[in-house]
Amino acid sequence: MALNESRLTPARLTAQATTKLPRLFLLALGVVYIFAGLFFRDPWKTDDVAGLAVMLTALHGPDNAWLLPQIGSMAYAQDGPLLAWVGGFSIWLFSPLFEMFTSPLDAAIIASRLPNILWFGLITWSVWYGTYLLGRRPEPQPLALPFGGEPTVRDYGRMIADAALLLILATAGIMWRLHETSEVPALIAFQALSFYAVARMLDRPFSGAITLGIALAAAFLARGWIGSLPIMLAAAFAFVPGSALWQAKRWLIVSAVLAAFLILLWWIPAHRISPYWTHHWWLWNAESFGWPQGAELLGTLRDLPWFLWPTWPFALLALWRWREWLYAPHIWLPMMFALWPLVIMVFLQDAFEPEYALMAVPVAILAAFSLPTLRRGVVNSLDWFAVMCFSLTCATVWLGWIALQVGWPRQIAHNIARQTVGYEAYVSWPPVLIALLGTAAWVGMVYWRTHFKPSALWRGTVLSASGIILTWLLLVTLWMPALDYARSYRQVSSELALALEEHRRPGECVRGSTLGTGQRASFYVFDRLDFGFDRDCTLVLQQTTPEHVARGTAGFYDAQVLWEGKREADRREMFRLLRVRP
Repeated sequence: MALNESRLTPARLTAQATTKLPRLFLLALGVVYIFAGLFFRDPWKTDDVAGLAVMLTALHGPDNAWLLPQIGSMAYAQDGPLLAWVGGFSIWLFSPLFEMFTSPLDAAIIASRLPNILWFGLITWSVWYGTYLLGRRPEPQPLALPFGGEPTVRDYGRMIADAALLLILATAGIMWRLHETSEVPALIAFQALSFYAVARMLDRPFSGAITLGIALAAAFLARGWIGSLPIMLAAAFAFVPGSALWQAKRWLIVSAVLAAFLILLWWIPAHRISPYWTHHWWLWNAESFGWPQGAELLGTLRDLPWFLWPTWPFALLALWRWREWLYAPHIWLPMMFALWPLVIMVFLQDAFEPEYALMAVPVAILAAFSLPTLRRGVVNSLDWFAVMCFSLTCATVWLGWIALQVGWPRQIAHNIARQTVGYEAYVSWPPVLIALLGTAAWVGMVYWRTHFKPSALWRGTVLSASGIILTWLLLVTLWMPALDYARSYRQVSSELALALEEHRRPGECVRGSTLGTGQRASFYVFDRLDFGFDRDCTLVLQQTTPEHVARGTAGFYDAQVLWEGKREADRREMFRLLRVRP
């Protein structure tokens, strides 16, 4: 789309505001972001441990588990096979190395999380270069100043790209999701790659089309239609008449053919091996869609703003400020990649964080293009808001940790104790030292903002990204032992394995009753316990609640209770190993 001189750009910026952000600082933020909380913890339910169970089943289960994801003997038809391929290969390749320093189980857990570094790198690279390609086009350039002094095209594009990357790091909702062994990090990565590919098609249509085809196929193999349909629709509607991409529309056929070919390379052999699995995969995807439900929509409207904080207000502001430029690529492309996940969410039966996550990248990119339209006073106010907000959150994390250790303040300590029943607090000095260094770095950031008064436009995004990364760092250093205690199934799985070893007769099978996916996956991961579905099995692992047991409404009235167990911190869940009559 040619630049229309009759429309004035809303961007107002000087060259001084696009001062280059040190690359080493940006790299350091990214390293701390992804490595903090990635290792030295157990997998937690549901998606985190389910992803690991799928990887381990592919390695140690039946051969067809590489094509047909499973958790033990249970078909896991919610997702595609990509997670099993990448994660299983990582465990196979790197687990023997880590076994030199830790147990085989912990070595597998560490190795399973190495792909997260790959997904994070793909996200950051795609977001930065895709935004940079759009930011250096003529449409988003700031208004030329009467006496010069406006930024160069290169500096302006780099500043916008830096801001988009920092805003992704500052997005609260995806922080935990990027650290779990699920399909979500991969899905975000291939959405970001799709965005980059479409932006690349503006000047290099062939390479962009090939990249887009690969990205769309990979998104489908990660999470089926639920995850890939919003990305496919966004890529297709980027090529509408009136947009700058309309002239490259024929290349979209290349992307579609390549994506279909790569998808069929998996689907055809998978269907031949197990029509039962592929039928349930298709059924799961189809039944996940339906007509909008009022309660679901209200839940999404309630949760989504928190998930996308703090980027969504700036994204809306960008749409308003650039309303006369909606068809310009720097607005139209991220708007399509944000709009279609939102539309698909309306028609999903149970939309939650994995679906919300597809809005994080495009909303952050839109938010970055709002920054050049802000007045200096507004930018300064946002800076101070970030300083006060994250200083308060970090102080709160420290105060809670002190209450956990020494019992003061008493009310806070009491509330924490209710959530960590049976946990014995202790101090591990290496994590505490890391937390102290992180806090000192934040104090240094605040001093830099208050005393040097930088004029670079990225200063607010630096403060927001640094603040949320520090909060995350404090949580995963100071609080990780307590969180692991409260959320890990390692101990109860070990107790169940001992009970089975004691009570299980030769040739006796065990089935699960009302056993959740996260619990089933946890028992498989920690002790390779697999529970079938044969109703003739005389041993039953039942998941129930203490209330049902106390009222006598847990079922299996004539069964012999062989073992009962639960996580001490969980007051609503318990397990019973029963022997029933054949």
